[in-house]
Amino acid sequence: MRRSIRFLLGHEERELHDVDPTMTVLQYLRSEERKTGTKEGCAEGDCGACTVVIGEPDGERMRYRAVNACILFLPVLDGCQLITVEHLKREDGELHPVQRAMYELHASQCGFCTPGFVMSMLALYLNETSPSRDTICDALAGNLCRCTGYRPIIDAAQAMYDYDWQDPLRAREAETAARLTALRSEETLALVRGDRRYFAPQSVEALAELLAEYPRATLLAGGTDVGLWVTKLHQDLDTVVYLGAISELHTIVEGEAALEIGAGATYTEAFDALARHYPDFGELLRRLASTQIRNSGTIGGNIGNGSPIGDSMPVLIALGAELVLRSREGERRMPIEDYFIEYRKTALRPGEFIERIRVPYLAPEDQFRCYKISKRFDQDISAVCAAFKVRVEQGRVVDASIGFGGVAATPVRARATEAALKGQAWDEASIAKGEEALAAEFTPLTDMRASADYRRLVSTRLLRKFFVETVDLAEPTRVLAEEVV
Repeated sequence: MRRSIRFLLGHEERELHDVDPTMTVLQYLRSEERKTGTKEGCAEGDCGACTVVIGEPDGERMRYRAVNACILFLPVLDGCQLITVEHLKREDGELHPVQRAMYELHASQCGFCTPGFVMSMLALYLNETSPSRDTICDALAGNLCRCTGYRPIIDAAQAMYDYDWQDPLRAREAETAARLTALRSEETLALVRGDRRYFAPQSVEALAELLAEYPRATLLAGGTDVGLWVTKLHQDLDTVVYLGAISELHTIVEGEAALEIGAGATYTEAFDALARHYPDFGELLRRLASTQIRNSGTIGGNIGNGSPIGDSMPVLIALGAELVLRSREGERRMPIEDYFIEYRKTALRPGEFIERIRVPYLAPEDQFRCYKISKRFDQDISAVCAAFKVRVEQGRVVDASIGFGGVAATPVRARATEAALKGQAWDEASIAKGEEALAAEFTPLTDMRASADYRRLVSTRLLRKFFVETVDLAEPTRVLAEEVV
């Protein structure tokens, strides 16, 4: 096993031996490296003031992504390049186009949030050549400006491509990729400091062996939830096992009957395939958190935490997803709705982990929609999240699958409502009966996001919305015949 973290800070190599496994990258930058351009705002991945860019080798190229340094544990940098706002200008002092645009278009105001905006724009600059305004807004949705000056910031993001610039990052791309590849190792990274342990296995088999030895270890994927356990709840995590170094867990396979997503795949990695096969799911993912969170957070982690308000679970329930679980003893499978037992309690056994998620494709005759109800469009937690899949043949519902989040202690399947719809005509009268069944099926809570009455009402209205959107699509053959007559 390897006992040190190795990464590039800009283009300078770092090797760290004795570090706290749950020290955040933000803490390291400000306290150890004295790079104070990266700011601490919320310490929970919401405001974007701490945004940095992570580079990883992809063959001879580099792949860059913006992430939140405030909830990213330092050992996750192993084998990566860390870029901060201090690394943007050239050695001769010339400002990066991102910085010039922010300056010349007066997009910096109080300045506290500016480094985070600059780094989100840098990631966009490295990954896009001519982004639309919508793409720019998506990229900046995870950065909050307390001076309410978004217009000049968006203008700067559009103008940054107008400057002549020989990008040093891209010029050294092959060299950087080779250096990082050399730093990476097939050995498990094992850090010990006091009574704290951190492991980063490189294979599924090594992970299974580690969890057999440490069955109650904290599994770390993107850290978008676990990071808050440290920064907000001040928990001491004795043993952490990181999943992000296991390439098998990042695989996305488009099989004949289903899409299979490795549990370590980030939302960003899985987005294209999910949006292509389930377009409504893709639109929902655009609203899930921010670019920084989607670049780190994983679908497997969202499921693994078992939160009743995780956005992906109701959709996967409606789509009939199956979980493939793994341990040293072997593999077992279960429908995703059976995984959730009670609040934050799952069917996962000690020493077991989610290996992949199998999502069946929609049939041509399936009607599918998903909806997220929240106070803000971007970067907000759902009050209610719902997904509906219905198949109608000869005017009657032959199959229905409905998933909900935010209405119970776990993500849940609306089986009573499905039963009320199956075999019935796809019409106004049947939907009214479905609404009655749905209103009686759950007992939601009142909290800061919504009252129980609101959740119950909006759940029934979402069923009606689904009906209104699909009633004319459910029987295309019949509608066409009527038009001919």
